[in-house]
Amino acid sequence: MGTILYSSCSFSWRYHQQIVPSNNLLAHSALENGISRAKVAACSGESGLVVEEVEKGSGFMNRRSVLVSGTSLISSAILGSAREGLAVVKQGLLAGRIPGLSEPDEQGWRTYRRPDEKSGGHGVGWSPIIPYAFSVPQDWEEVPVSIADLGGTEIDLRFASSKEGRIFVIVAPVLRFADGLGENAKIELIGPPEKVIDAFGPEVIGENVEGKVISMNVAEHSGRTYYQYELEPPHALITATAAGNRLYLFNVTASGLQWKRHYSDLKRISDSFRVV
Repeated sequence: MGTILYSSCSFSWRYHQQIVPSNNLLAHSALENGISRAKVAACSGESGLVVEEVEKGSGFMNRRSVLVSGTSLISSAILGSAREGLAVVKQGLLAGRIPGLSEPDEQGWRTYRRPDEKSGGHGVGWSPIIPYAFSVPQDWEEVPVSIADLGGTEIDLRFASSKEGRIFVIVAPVLRFADGLGENAKIELIGPPEKVIDAFGPEVIGENVEGKVISMNVAEHSGRTYYQYELEPPHALITATAAGNRLYLFNVTASGLQWKRHYSDLKRISDSFRVV
């Protein structure tokens, strides 16, 4: 006879190239054929689990560590079947990032629209985030956002392509930068393009933008004004606008080689940003 105790800790494993949160297992089985066995499954990043077994018998102790697949351990030890495992994965996707990408068009580009159901940015006294949209080539994918990132909790979204570059979207309260803008702020009321990039550029690149802005443009779409900037170095395209009581900063950045090879795609991505 034995007893099983379960505890949990957090680890990540990959399913269809997305990080999906799941649970780990700590199991203790007492007194089996005169031998006390303890198995501990500890988190081991994204690569799987390390299972450590300690056997105590007549005056000896043996420790074994085995690297096993996180998928198989979850399916057999916790979930009991592959079908239940897939159900938990689907729940994880729904509970975390909600996909917002369309199918590719005839040119292989997809449109991301921030889902209405996506959580975040609903602080006390602030209206819900107005959805935004942009287009990317089909090899770009959404990646997890960390509160330790540059921009902290105000980074609402990240995208990346190993071939072309990176994207992130900052959504910040306008009251951090200007008073009396009301509940329907306009970028023009915050200031002209020069003032806005001086104030918000460091939010994006992490340093003063003086001497780095090589172009500034003003565009209007559906009655909303967008300020567009190109910085170098670092290689960055920034689009700024305001909606509701928030400022939106859309940043497309790349390495020197990516910038040289894929500038036209990066510029098209930057120009496609809209608050909808």
